[in-house]
Order: sequence, then structure tokens, then C-alpha cells
Amino acid sequence: MKRLSFSAVLLAAGRSTRMGTDKAELAVGGRLLWQRQWALLEQAGATERFLSVRPEQLWVPTDGLVVYDRQPDAGPLSGIAAALAKMTGSHLLVLAVDLPAMEPTWFQELAALCSAGVGVVGWQSGYFEPLAAIYPRELLGAAVIALAREELSLQHFIKNADAAMRTHAIAESKQAWFTNWNEPV
Repeated sequence: MKRLSFSAVLLAAGRSTRMGTDKAELAVGGRLLWQRQWALLEQAGATERFLSVRPEQLWVPTDGLVVYDRQPDAGPLSGIAAALAKMTGSHLLVLAVDLPAMEPTWFQELAALCSAGVGVVGWQSGYFEPLAAIYPRELLGAAVIALAREELSLQHFIKNADAAMRTHAIAESKQAWFTNWNEPV
């Protein structure tokens, strides 16, 4: 059986309009939010990591770890598709920059449930949690097609992924990890 390997992408290309400033540059626990999330992906076991950003974001390192959306202003699916196209792993850990309470153990839990060609997404209250999930490389083609059709909903994308994505119920004790940071506190 082929061994699974995990690449990762930190989705930080959003415009942060409700926040009023780039969320990636907000301070959390003495670090910038993007730095916290970047480290979390390494702790979760990713062997390579990418930052999904916009070209005009000036805080971004320039060392080749960057992916730009396949289709600008097309939401998270565009960044996921760009990372799926560039990665060398069999699976892609996806994390949104604005989930400051996320823990690496979530991804370790999901990784244990992955198999060849099959990823895992959390499920709670009738919805997928697609911005802290693991996608298999095999979904690249479906992502490119969805983008071409301007079908940008990740809920719809995962629902149509059929056997390529399993769901995993999010325990009540972990639901706070999925609280996103959209507005100033």
C-alpha cells in the first residue's frame, strides 16, 4: 500500500473587509496570526507548506512557498486548487488563517482517517467545515472544473466529491476550534 504524505496550505488571500485589516497580520499570543497558523501546520505533520495569498500582500515571505489563486477573487476553492496543483504530497491539509483557536491535533485526527485518494472533512450542525480539512490530490481536476463553472461553494464541492471525502463528526469539546475571526473584538 502506498504511504500517505501530507502537504499543507494556509489560506490567507481573503480581503478581510469585515475585519478592516489583513487578518493574517493580527497579533495572537505574541505572534502574527499567519505565523501561528504556519507553525500549526508543521506541528500537524505537513512535510511541505504553502501560503495562499494575493500578489499585493506585502507581508508575505518571498521564498517560493507562495501559491496564488488559480482564479483571483474566487474564494478558498481557488487557493485550494492552486496548492493541489503544486504539492508533492498525496493529501493537502487546508487551514484558513482566521481560525485562531485551531489545534494541530485536529489535523492529526483527520490524517488518521485518510486513505489513498480519500480525504476527511469535519461535520457539525448540518455543515462541512472545509477550511480545516484534508483533501486528496485526486480532487484537483474537480476543483479546476468547479472554478471554470464558477461553482465556488466548498459545501457544494465537498458534497459532490462523493467517495473522495469522508466526514468526521466534530466533538462538542472541539467545536470552539472552528470559530473564525471575522470582525474586530
